[in-house]
Amino acid sequence: MIAAWFMKERERLSSRLGFILLSAGCAIGLGNVWRFPYITGRYGGAAFVLIYLMFLVLIGLPVMTMEFAIGRAGRKNIDGALRKLEPAGTKWHYIGPAAVAGNYILLMFYSVITGWLIYYFVSFLTGKLDSSYDSAAVASFFGQLTANPGLQIIYMAIALGLTALIVSGGLKNGVEKITKVMMVILFVLMFILAIHSCILPGSKEGLLFYVKPSFNNLVHEYGLSESIFAAMGQAFFTLSLGIGAMAIFGSYFNNERSLGGESVRIICLDTTIALLSGFIIFPACSAFSVEAGSGPSLLFISLPNVFTQMGLGNIWGAVFFLAMIFASISTLIAVFENIVAYWMDQRGWTRKNAVILNFILLFILSIPCVLGFNVLSGFQPFGPGTGILDLEDFVVSNLILPLGSMAFVLFCTMKRGWGWDNFIKEADQGEGLKFPSWLRIYCKYILPIIILIVTINGIYGVLS
Repeated sequence: MIAAWFMKERERLSSRLGFILLSAGCAIGLGNVWRFPYITGRYGGAAFVLIYLMFLVLIGLPVMTMEFAIGRAGRKNIDGALRKLEPAGTKWHYIGPAAVAGNYILLMFYSVITGWLIYYFVSFLTGKLDSSYDSAAVASFFGQLTANPGLQIIYMAIALGLTALIVSGGLKNGVEKITKVMMVILFVLMFILAIHSCILPGSKEGLLFYVKPSFNNLVHEYGLSESIFAAMGQAFFTLSLGIGAMAIFGSYFNNERSLGGESVRIICLDTTIALLSGFIIFPACSAFSVEAGSGPSLLFISLPNVFTQMGLGNIWGAVFFLAMIFASISTLIAVFENIVAYWMDQRGWTRKNAVILNFILLFILSIPCVLGFNVLSGFQPFGPGTGILDLEDFVVSNLILPLGSMAFVLFCTMKRGWGWDNFIKEADQGEGLKFPSWLRIYCKYILPIIILIVTINGIYGVLS
């Protein structure tokens, strides 16, 4: 009776579209924009994309479906779901706190980067960053921002404040309603920006570089094995799997649709944004002879340099950074909701109190990332040019995400875990594409090895 009452009273999403867009919003982030185009261009353009898509299916699809299934079957956050589903006497729930910690660490640097995006949007919109800036001045503009801890803290607080305000509105009227609007606008803006970039004079060379396969780069310049590792890593990390952020939306979703089919749709949306970002970046950079770059330099130096040379650059710059804000804020909302759900489910807090507490906690916890670019710039954990942001990103991307995903895979396939039969039963509930039951051997024995290889390769790449 008590369990039935809890199931009835727990918040639920109002629509299937809400579930898809919320989950896609969590997956779609800055990695789609500043990492995917660069790594695609480096490893051969279209040839690399084909390998990437293959691993997206082989790695991303099963892990996402499993995380959704754990959440929907447990009807709680990842910690509570594991406690509910684990066999008596096992300790699978130990994974829960580590996954929740990953959410905190992710937001500790993601909120800072989102603050940068808001600052650039305001700067383009108000004309503070305009055609008077040459390439050196654009680079200096970013340097001045990161050197100013007070300014960064203000914009980081704005990013966290917007997120907290949306999440405090509740699941349906806050998280779902706002994310739906943001995701629709994001797709529209990305399409407009892509079309504009592709018709710029001089964009043809960049466009061909992006869409024409270059097997020379793929096989000879970097080596086939390195290209495959790069595709595996990008396919794995692009979907924000392993910290329970997908599980929480699974817990809010009904049983009318199968989880395998919904996972395919979400991955398609995530991939669409990644592909569109390439159609924005490579033609535009080619048109103005700007090096595409990678990492923060792409978003905050290379692309602003393009916009300052472009006709109506202030408008196009503002539109681009507005799109990036929506991509980033959608991830902040999803991860923040996961944290708040943990405090509501496991601690019995009200949504309002959980939001207030975690806004304060995350504001404080995000300050070291800000100081890593100025006051604490002497701390360089991975050598010159690295800082606290790099350390936090390493812990999440190279440790918590892959190891958490591996744990979810083992939990869903081992007899001493939730087990394959329970997973398949939950994943295949409802109409839609069923998860292939014949993949059991692959998921149980091969997929964990692939994830382990990706993890070791990622750690080696950073530490070597």
